[in-house]
Amino acid sequence: MSQEQEIDVDGLEVYFPYDYIYPEQILYMGELKKTLDAKGHCLLEMPSGTGKTVSLLSLVVAYILRFPDRLDKLVYCSRTIPEIEKCVEELRNLFKYYKQCDGKPPSLFAVALSARKNLCINESVSSLRQGSLVDGACQKQVSKLRLTASFMRAKRRLRPDLPCCTFFEKLNEQKDFNYPDGVYNLQNLKKLGQQKGICPYFLSRNAVDRAHIVVYSYHYILDPKIAELVSKNFSR
Repeated sequence: MSQEQEIDVDGLEVYFPYDYIYPEQILYMGELKKTLDAKGHCLLEMPSGTGKTVSLLSLVVAYILRFPDRLDKLVYCSRTIPEIEKCVEELRNLFKYYKQCDGKPPSLFAVALSARKNLCINESVSSLRQGSLVDGACQKQVSKLRLTASFMRAKRRLRPDLPCCTFFEKLNEQKDFNYPDGVYNLQNLKKLGQQKGICPYFLSRNAVDRAHIVVYSYHYILDPKIAELVSKNFSR
């Protein structure tokens, strides 16, 4: 099928951001919609390179916009950073297509999550590079700031050289930070963190509950320790 795509999938209008769609992609979206309608589970397979990701994103975004009471969140898990970034880029293209068709992008918030070493903007920590070292240095600085603010201010007056992360401190002061709608990849989060002077890593962690679409590693679901920290508030 060749033309700019606004496809009817079993009564659901789906925007597809490419000028060609394979019949397999239409079938894939149809099966996915049946699963969402039934609130069930499915295991779908398509040949490599036939556009599974964009098919899934196109259908799910359309479904969230049409039926927000039935579906309010997509959690997309992948294995590597390049795969995560590819998914986010497909999502960005889809949002651009909505803007082209409707004059505005969808009022949805999508965010990618990753490890501290990929999001940290505190040079004294990020310069360590190795994941375990970055994690340890971050936890050491942040643990001090989890104490009461008044206690920390008093302690820092006595010890101005006391290491702490000002980016986390500022984020901690902004409990009601307003996350603008849009699609945020890792670089977008770092840029936003630098502009606002806040920590991109904990900003993304805090955004998980508010986000309509979350893109992250399988570990965030499968590793019990990580899942307890990041995914515990997801509706079951």
